[in-house]
Amino acid sequence: MGQGNTLRRRLHDELVDTLVHMGYPEVFGHDIADQLGSEKAMRRMIGYLHNARPRSAEEIADEMLAICYDRETWRKKKETEYYNEKYNEQLNQEL
Repeated sequence: MGQGNTLRRRLHDELVDTLVHMGYPEVFGHDIADQLGSEKAMRRMIGYLHNARPRSAEEIADEMLAICYDRETWRKKKETEYYNEKYNEQLNQEL
């Protein structure tokens, strides 16, 4: 397993452990971690759990959705920038 996968697994486990210590079922922790997917998203959720101390599973799920939305928005922005750059390169080559 690569270093990235090891870090991802460690963050996944830390997120699950944090949620279990807060009183939520382990399966809930796995579902949240799996949905977040990336290391950065899991770090953000762990920080949220430690700092905000949410009082319900709904608050946790809402934050997970917000993090996923932010990640998808960033991904689309980068994709648009990439294709815009390629389009501009093509225009410049034609001139």
